[in-house]
Amino acid sequence: MEIDEEKIDEAVLALLYLTLHDGGRAWKSFDWDATNRLHEKGLIENPVGKAKSILFTEEGLKESERLFQKHFAKDS
Repeated sequence: MEIDEEKIDEAVLALLYLTLHDGGRAWKSFDWDATNRLHEKGLIENPVGKAKSILFTEEGLKESERLFQKHFAKDS
């Protein structure tokens, strides 16, 4: 099976929104390769370190919310 990393990155970014706290931080309990790709795309700050959370960039926070709504919000 070939994995579509773009879809994985979208899902991880959307799920990071679910753990949003302190105005722009999210718990970093996701695949390290995926979080590294999100960092390379400029959507989160560098995830490497001892902190148990990541910091969104402004663009990343907006995109995370959009993807969360797209993939997980119920239609009204």
